[in-house]
Amino acid sequence: MALIIPKRYKRKLLPETTEVAIKMIKEEFQKRLSEALNLRRVTAPLFVMSGTGLNDDLNGVERAVKFPVKALDDRSAEVVHSLAKWKRVKLGVYDIAPGFGLYTDMNAIRADEDLDNLHSLYVDQWDWERTINESDRNLDYLKETVRKIYKAIRETEQTVYHHFPHITPRLPEEITFIHTEELLKKYPGMTATERESAAAREHGAIFIIGIGAPLGNGEPHDGRAPDYDDWITVNSDGYQGLNGDIVVYDRILDRSFELSSMGIRVSPESLKKQLELRGCTDRENLSFHKALLAGELPYSIGGGIGQSRLCMYLLQKAHIGEVQASIWPPEQIEECKAAGIELL
Repeated sequence: MALIIPKRYKRKLLPETTEVAIKMIKEEFQKRLSEALNLRRVTAPLFVMSGTGLNDDLNGVERAVKFPVKALDDRSAEVVHSLAKWKRVKLGVYDIAPGFGLYTDMNAIRADEDLDNLHSLYVDQWDWERTINESDRNLDYLKETVRKIYKAIRETEQTVYHHFPHITPRLPEEITFIHTEELLKKYPGMTATERESAAAREHGAIFIIGIGAPLGNGEPHDGRAPDYDDWITVNSDGYQGLNGDIVVYDRILDRSFELSSMGIRVSPESLKKQLELRGCTDRENLSFHKALLAGELPYSIGGGIGQSRLCMYLLQKAHIGEVQASIWPPEQIEECKAAGIELL
């Protein structure tokens, strides 16, 4: 995605007021999320030891920021990409019962990101995880969870409107569910991003199911690591995947806008299949994977919800740099400034 400069962009809040609104959104949403999913807040690490399998591998090509730890004989630690696997371990450590879970503030550095309106070197999100029963590993449970999260998002949007009436709500009442295979059939000849934008533009808010497994054209809709979301299991609709993304349509940028990535997590059986499909069965020897394959970790559902992304969307900003402090190419800063987009 290249930098988008909307025509006739006009910010709704000054930077000083934006800071107040950011605090309000974060406090409001995490309260609603924790109540909706029965989550309790926990403290999370900024980094984990390398070689444990705990870090999120994202698409498998992004480099983690690493550093030697003097007190551990210079063993290597790495800044997290997300806490997708760490959270599942914590569910087991805290012996959290099915139907209950945890959430945390996740802060990460993704040095390989291409910087644009939606992507930053700095990633902040609410990482959450919930213990489930094996019988909950189905599409209906996934959809029910998505609806609860979407309701919390809409309620937070209404809170923003209550405090700033000139920022009118944009989200539809209901979120539409659609599988990646259905998107491919409905919008032939388009790229995955174009398909997302077309569907989001039509419905306003969608949950795209099944991200990671190869589609009918032989390509996955988007990348997913093989060791946290279950994208191989065939669901009740007859398609592969028990995971997906919450995507909304952003009128300012005129494109799809991903707010959350989530899913029912791999079982020992689906983990083994996904590692084989991706050609990385060597991970079975890592501590996290060993524990999961041995049935020592609870079944779970979880995901991440972008904090800056949510603030950007609800405050109707054109660039994520309007709601978070980060580093940007000088030419991008100047181009944004000329268009009235002031980066923090």
